[in-house]
Amino acid sequence: MTMKTLFLQAPSFEGFDGGAGSRYQAKREIRSFWFPTWLAQPAAMIPGSRLLDAPPADVTVEETLRVAKDYELCIIHTSTPSFPSDLRMAETLKAHYPQMQIGLVGAKVAVEPETSLQASPAIDFVAREEFDYTLKEIAEGRPLAEVDGIHYRDADGRIHGNPDRAMIEDMDALPFVSEVYKRDLRIEDYFIGYLKHPYVSFYTGRGCRSQCTFCLWPQTVGGHRYRTRSAANVLEEVRYIQKQFPQVQEIFFDDDTFTDDRPRAEEIARGLGKLGVTWSCNAKANVPYETLKVLRDNGLRLLLVGYESGDQQILNNIKKGLKVEAARKFTKDCHELGITIHGTFILGLPGETRETIQKTINFAKEINPHTIQVSLAAPYPGTYLYNQAKREGWLTDEDEAHLVNDRGVQISPMSYPHLNHTEIFDSVEVMYKRFYFRAGKIAEITGEMLRSSQMMKRRLREGVEFVRFLRQRHG
Repeated sequence: MTMKTLFLQAPSFEGFDGGAGSRYQAKREIRSFWFPTWLAQPAAMIPGSRLLDAPPADVTVEETLRVAKDYELCIIHTSTPSFPSDLRMAETLKAHYPQMQIGLVGAKVAVEPETSLQASPAIDFVAREEFDYTLKEIAEGRPLAEVDGIHYRDADGRIHGNPDRAMIEDMDALPFVSEVYKRDLRIEDYFIGYLKHPYVSFYTGRGCRSQCTFCLWPQTVGGHRYRTRSAANVLEEVRYIQKQFPQVQEIFFDDDTFTDDRPRAEEIARGLGKLGVTWSCNAKANVPYETLKVLRDNGLRLLLVGYESGDQQILNNIKKGLKVEAARKFTKDCHELGITIHGTFILGLPGETRETIQKTINFAKEINPHTIQVSLAAPYPGTYLYNQAKREGWLTDEDEAHLVNDRGVQISPMSYPHLNHTEIFDSVEVMYKRFYFRAGKIAEITGEMLRSSQMMKRRLREGVEFVRFLRQRHG
């Protein structure tokens, strides 16, 4: 008999997006939440389960405990920044319900399984690698000693590590996560400033061919092979979303790099065009004009693009596999085709100097994506960047323990002899100001606001939230 299973994104910092994608988990400049797809997928495979995503729904610890009383197994998604508070939640659950079995999933425990288990006796097991079928087997009652892909604690308190779980090859065999969204979530709770609201996001494949040294999920869970669902399967889920969520304004494909397989991307796009869907996705800044045009002609509205830096040597240092000139041409093509770009940049990567920071700011202003996101380099355990930072002395043991501050806002953990924590941290605010507070950009945003009262309300809300965020950054 299947155990009654609760999948939990635990209460955390106000506005903390613990389910964030490949780069980092933190409180954002503007309140925003991604769908908890990594929990929704196994939840869709276990009859009678429930997914409780506490942060976007503003669910308290007390409310979580009331929900949890009906469940025998609880799976908590955790991350390096949220790990201490997630442990407290697990210990609170165990104190109230001693018979409940509690497991942790996420990149943090995938790369540090033994130390994660040692952190608290409240944790019965942690699941490594892709954990969808792992959790299904546990919920079905298979003894922990026989489940691949976990570390677990036996009845005597000893910790054991089982063989690795094989990667999933038949992606079409996975059920739709949108069915769990329909059952357990309120999609209006999920908001991303650059996407139309309400939106729905899901994965059409896992893994990323790029080798970026900082990127978390490909190096810890998803791998570097892009394993995909068939175009027909993807379009079937889109039709389900259209039927079940008629209010949805946009669908976002959350694959690390949806454009990695261009023929497949074009095939899916043509199907989306026939369905009349507005959609967006993650892309690398190297997609040729011809493919961009096919995507645009079939409903593509926005691309989320990781530029990272405007300095070629830094791109080489992080194994981005991208030329600045290629990114420049790609962006020009998008502008010509009317494709909106949300550009993401990272400051403080290996090789960063005051001069390269200015170069990146100037590059962002020159190529002029519609909106930008500026992050601090985050050396997550399990990544090449983390090992490099430890080896080179850019990250001390004290720094390592702090990727976010006590309010959930990202801080700068790495520093260099020529560029310290404070300079890197402050450069984020400088880049935002220099990008947005210039005559051309102000005129562009003002024009948008005048064309749309909804846009005006959103921009005003974002402005208030951004001011609040800056205050929290500085205590």
